[in-house]
Amino acid sequence: MYYFGKSKYYGSQRQPNFLTIEDCVLDALIKKDYIKNIKESGFEASSRTDRFVSARGACFTFISDKKPILMEINSALPNDIGVWAYANVPLNFRSRYNAIFRHYIYMDPTPLSIYQKTNPVNMELMLKACNQLKGRHDFINFSKKDKNEQKTVRDMDQVEVSINKGYLIFQFKSRAFLRQQVRRMVKKLLELGNGEIEYEEFLKLLDPTQIKSYQPANPKGLILWDIMFDNEIRIEEDKKSKERMEKFFLNNEIISGFKHQLFRLLQHYDFS
Repeated sequence: MYYFGKSKYYGSQRQPNFLTIEDCVLDALIKKDYIKNIKESGFEASSRTDRFVSARGACFTFISDKKPILMEINSALPNDIGVWAYANVPLNFRSRYNAIFRHYIYMDPTPLSIYQKTNPVNMELMLKACNQLKGRHDFINFSKKDKNEQKTVRDMDQVEVSINKGYLIFQFKSRAFLRQQVRRMVKKLLELGNGEIEYEEFLKLLDPTQIKSYQPANPKGLILWDIMFDNEIRIEEDKKSKERMEKFFLNNEIISGFKHQLFRLLQHYDFS
């Protein structure tokens, strides 16, 4: 599933009195007779994203009353939300817990040229810090405090930064992330690259005995790029539905500045 994080959507996860991505998906499934009610549908999203965050490869599961026809579901969705692939899975399958890894991409909304006018970004230092974030760490200082989250140790399989079309691109892969973890890692990597913090100060964030508080990076640059499951799950792409997604991205490339580049990223680049 793809969606674009517009201000009208208050994140992906359902919450009272606010429109969310899940609300739109569930309404479409009910409207097109794929489920009768939410409680008995077994609906579960594999990841939750905050307001303004976009997705290209989000996933969800539900017990369908009929064989899925993706364009039928899409006809009941706004054009900035859509499903473009599906798979048949066992009843005991959990889209949240059966994921092998999640792949997030963050595109910094500030063009690299803006940084270069005042203080050139230290790419070498950011790459060094990315290597430090790889592997198993307690990421409590790179997450929003959540009373429901007891364990804050995670394994980071990929942490990279590169330059593409004049923008800084960050990539992160892990089986699971803490809340706001990606945006907080980006925030501190950017501060390090811009000379706002020293390398030793960055390393101290990996010490869970010294709790730090700060605001995460802008959510508008974050994309849930992909979620991978094991090879037994055979995902089938629907040609017309994928064309619908690509058409949406193409039509919105007329937007100038950062959003223009974000749509180009979603449409044209292969980060697999």
